[in-house]
Amino acid sequence: MIIGLTGGIATGKSTVSDYLQNKYQIPVVDADILAREAVKVYSPIYKRIVKRYGSEILLADVSINRARLGEIIFNDESEKLWLEGQIHPYVRQEMEREVKESQAPIMVLSIPLLFEAQMTDLVDEVWVVYADFDTQVARLQRRNGLSKESAIARITSQMPLREKLKRADVVIDNSGNIKDLYQITDQEILTRT
Repeated sequence: MIIGLTGGIATGKSTVSDYLQNKYQIPVVDADILAREAVKVYSPIYKRIVKRYGSEILLADVSINRARLGEIIFNDESEKLWLEGQIHPYVRQEMEREVKESQAPIMVLSIPLLFEAQMTDLVDEVWVVYADFDTQVARLQRRNGLSKESAIARITSQMPLREKLKRADVVIDNSGNIKDLYQITDQEILTRT
């Protein structure tokens, strides 16, 4: 069984995937990690990004300044779509390879943009991690050191969480505390093992 784990930014997807990996030894393939690999220094995608945005997009070590790139794409839908068009095919290819090579009875594909990137065909079930809007904003501000306005811009640049909830097979509510989150996750995974 392949679980597609998704949700909005700062809803707790990584917390859930880390828990499943650590407690149940379920392999997790993380799209965010693959996306970072896609833009590693001098990769073909890196070169296209630098060509499009220039050297001001780079840090002193010539790696991509993710904060600067984020400012561009979270404020311009066409640039966001362009960047996703570069990265998503790489992420899909790597996910397909990982699935093909895995012998595990259950596997998690953690894909924040599962619906947007049209990758639902890779999974058997969709799990959406949910948190209310105010909780998302507060977590994102705390985690990324963003202003409230920047946090809201990032959240609203994604598909609305209510749309993801409509397409979910399982909703993991992360509006409470970590103990509650783990208990909900345990209930869901234990019915599948």
